[in-house]
Amino acid sequence: MHQAANMETRWLSVDEIATYLGVSRDTVYRWIEGRGFPAHKVGRSWKSKVAEIDEWVKSGRGAEKESAEREASEE
Repeated sequence: MHQAANMETRWLSVDEIATYLGVSRDTVYRWIEGRGFPAHKVGRSWKSKVAEIDEWVKSGRGAEKESAEREASEE
């Protein structure tokens, strides 16, 4: 239980974010650059809070561009 509570309050690294969401590190960096992913620069690293990540995923912003690209390629 303590570990789950700790994950909610601490900042996650890009590697941890990728593992949490089941995507590659490159995908996380692409989302940060172009999709408004909720990440904050801390020194030379990007960090995010789990609550912010969950909210971003629920908003559907991670899938917007992929859907548009798929539709364009089908035409």
